[in-house]
Amino acid sequence: MPIADPKTGEVCEAEIFVGVLGASNYTYAEASWSQSLPDWIGAHVRMFAFYGGTPRLVVPDNLKSGVNKASFYDPEINRSYGMMAAHYGVGILPARPRKPRDKAKVEAGVRLAQTYILGRLRHQTFFSLADCNAAIRVALEDLNGHPMRRLGVSREDLFETIERPALRPLPAEDYEFAVWQFARVGLDYHIEIEKFFYSVPHGLIRAQVDVRMTSRIVEIFHKGRRVASHQRRYQGRRHGTDPDHMPSSHRRYADWSPARFKRWARSFGSETEGLIIAILANRPHPEQGFRTCLGVLRLFRGLEAERVEAVSTYAIEIGALTYKSIASIVEHKTDRHQQRAEQGTVIDHPNLRGPNYFH
Repeated sequence: MPIADPKTGEVCEAEIFVGVLGASNYTYAEASWSQSLPDWIGAHVRMFAFYGGTPRLVVPDNLKSGVNKASFYDPEINRSYGMMAAHYGVGILPARPRKPRDKAKVEAGVRLAQTYILGRLRHQTFFSLADCNAAIRVALEDLNGHPMRRLGVSREDLFETIERPALRPLPAEDYEFAVWQFARVGLDYHIEIEKFFYSVPHGLIRAQVDVRMTSRIVEIFHKGRRVASHQRRYQGRRHGTDPDHMPSSHRRYADWSPARFKRWARSFGSETEGLIIAILANRPHPEQGFRTCLGVLRLFRGLEAERVEAVSTYAIEIGALTYKSIASIVEHKTDRHQQRAEQGTVIDHPNLRGPNYFH
């Protein structure tokens, strides 16, 4: 379905999601921008709301957003898709690849959608997805209310008499889309999610955890048990630290401490030790600077002590207290340029070529 941008006039193609109930052929359709996971799951949520209940089984295509690995015997369902199905208490039975008879109802529904939706709306111009879906909803009312030739009754009549009583009730709340991924807990007992850091109990240092992300919450699980929950961050300070997660005295954690980083830095010189102290002091909690200190000191490994001290001095002078800024100083040799500028002299000499010389 073509949708035009009202500002630029650029036309983008929206895709049509179609769902059909098995007994009545009661049809649902909506336009979405893609077959990506958020659109795919969101369409299911709205379809169940349209039906006012949930069936026992859903038979989808084998698109990547729903099925990670197609198999007749044991298909691998996408984890987020499976969590949505569990929320509504429905089973997922993907159709076999290249076997349209496995989902004959929706194959027929797609053909009807091409006639009743794409065909009827082909001469209209839409400037937003919402306007397009409003028009699709009107077309659906005609489709579902039109008497079927062979049965003499409409899809809506069959739905009300046969299928609505058989549908399971919807849960109290709609499913909220969530993304699952793995993460490794760092030395500072934080995990990194989209450039923001969230704390977990310090006993899980170096452990692998499962992360569930919604638009509002980041939940962290270890071996199936939720160990931390944070409000999701999009701006502001990068660290979200729960004070209960901070260690007091922990054997696995004791190896990494401000004192150890200071001793390591002292092996290069006093200026480097001062840089590490400044990095730790610049964080709300010193532990949040451990990752930066570790990266900076590893960056200094292959450099001569004199160069390390020069870089540290220059970093402190300009307030460069992040790994990225210090790495930039080392890469571009900014400290040496500054040193040359300070040591340079100005030579005063007469203009030998005269005042009319231009070059």
